[in-house]
Amino acid sequence: MLTPLDREYGPVIDFRIRPPYKDYLNTVMYSGAARRDGITRKIGFEPSPAATEQSVALLLEEMDAAGIAKGVVVGRSSGALGSVGNDVVKEFCDLHPGRFVPVGSIDPAAWKAAPESVDVLLSGGFKAIAIEPGGASLPLHTDDRRLYPLYAHCEARKVPMIIMTGGNAGPDISYSAPEHLDRMLADFPSLRVVSAHGNWPWVHQILHVALRRPNLYLSPDYLLANMPGMDDYIRAADSWLSDRILYASAFPFAPVGKYLEWFLRMPIRPGSMKRILCRNAAELLSLDMPVARQSG
Repeated sequence: MLTPLDREYGPVIDFRIRPPYKDYLNTVMYSGAARRDGITRKIGFEPSPAATEQSVALLLEEMDAAGIAKGVVVGRSSGALGSVGNDVVKEFCDLHPGRFVPVGSIDPAAWKAAPESVDVLLSGGFKAIAIEPGGASLPLHTDDRRLYPLYAHCEARKVPMIIMTGGNAGPDISYSAPEHLDRMLADFPSLRVVSAHGNWPWVHQILHVALRRPNLYLSPDYLLANMPGMDDYIRAADSWLSDRILYASAFPFAPVGKYLEWFLRMPIRPGSMKRILCRNAAELLSLDMPVARQSG
């Protein structure tokens, strides 16, 4: 049965969901529950019961009630924030066929083996590649030349990349500074890159980079909600950046249902909202969802 949201906007893709499952439970977003819930309240929400009770069943119920058709589940190779094995990501997605989209992670410190690792992940059904350069065992800036063989390989294979370049992206604030991403995007103009956390807090600067680099997508996720810079993200999302903004909750930092309810109240026109909620992600990840081909 179609929900009212389906009838108005089509199915929703949440571009960043970290489920309470196996390796995820050992990362700081679950092991540091008090800190996480404090952040959730600071951005204006109450923690999701699925997060506090660490329940996949409750997460699925919350997604169903909200009308969220798919969630993108991203692996993690980050020493400071914890790691999630690609086998765990794939296992979780296979347990819920058609509901979650697997994205594999690569340790940036293992740059010599990275191109081969990409091919293994793609052959296993992963839809994109994620890295966290500043969180690696050897922290790297996004434009570190040691990462260039990985970028070149993904560009040649037409594989989108998700790069954590916002929030706590490294040991100091320079690891989220947008000029590093800007330089890399200029060197790989056909590589489609998603900035996870939308390069917050550098909102004006990253919007300028997105204006300059049409291969950059922004996913501000929970750092959009009631945070400095929100109005600027929204203004871009409803105008020239509407085809490169990706809707995401970053669960468990924001509850998937209440965050979507909040987001739908943003001053974004229906045509732009359709793109942001589903179409952009479906096209980027080559997902078979007819809504991605609707005009808006």
